[in-house]
Amino acid sequence: MKRLVLFVCTLMLLTACASSSGRSASQPPASAYIQNKGSDTLVNLALAWAEEYQGEHADVSISVTGGGSGTGIAALLNKTVDIANASRQMTVDETGQAQANGIQPVEFVVARDAIAVIVNPTNPVDALTLQQISDIYSGKFNNWRQVGGEDRPIVRLSRETNSGTHVYFLQTVIRLGDANSKTLFSTDTLLLPSSEGIVNELRQNPNAIGYDGLGYIPSDLKVIAVGKDAGGPFVKPSIASVNDGSYPVSRDLYMYTAGPPAGGVKAYLDWILSPEAQAIVAQLGFVPVK
Repeated sequence: MKRLVLFVCTLMLLTACASSSGRSASQPPASAYIQNKGSDTLVNLALAWAEEYQGEHADVSISVTGGGSGTGIAALLNKTVDIANASRQMTVDETGQAQANGIQPVEFVVARDAIAVIVNPTNPVDALTLQQISDIYSGKFNNWRQVGGEDRPIVRLSRETNSGTHVYFLQTVIRLGDANSKTLFSTDTLLLPSSEGIVNELRQNPNAIGYDGLGYIPSDLKVIAVGKDAGGPFVKPSIASVNDGSYPVSRDLYMYTAGPPAGGVKAYLDWILSPEAQAIVAQLGFVPVK
């Protein structure tokens, strides 16, 4: 009797193992799991890339989250992501921290972007120079009549300080590219956590001015033409004006890895730079890498 019970238990165990093995065979685990985090400017593009790539590679799983360029780079330095997305280059301090952690960051330019200056559609101002935008955001100008508009107070909107777009706008527009400048955002600038927050505030507030990546600008807001100086030309952001250099506020968008990528991460980055993936860049309103 004891032998019979032992045989039945053994048979049940073998059957369970076989069943478990059968389930694994029908749903194989991903051979590559890629964690991708960082820039909110890049997040929609990164999600579109991940969806397309996973559709073509069933054995690859890609996790994409935002949080800002600084968040993605910090995760790379902490070795908790495979790819960090950034709308700015890593700083000297960040590179030093990486090297102290035994990481040699590798930079990939994956797309280009223009920073559009945007206002409520009822605002009569159509064009501004870089100096005028700097004077607005630094607090030198506080009324729209100072730049040819109506007698109304200016409400300044910006992304939060962890945003790569915030950092780029500070360096390129407010400080006019002067590395020695100490000019800062006016202290009454409203810092908003997302592109959606800026867009929603601009829709509701006729006195507001904001900025964001070209791929996030809805058609119901007014895009300001920007000139390098008062003599112009005054140009609106577009794929063409970024590529020909006529729009003065454009930038590269980056992905960083902790050392040269290998395996599934390398294959994914190679695909991102392919014509197929770069076509998605244009579809989402960004500028493909030539």
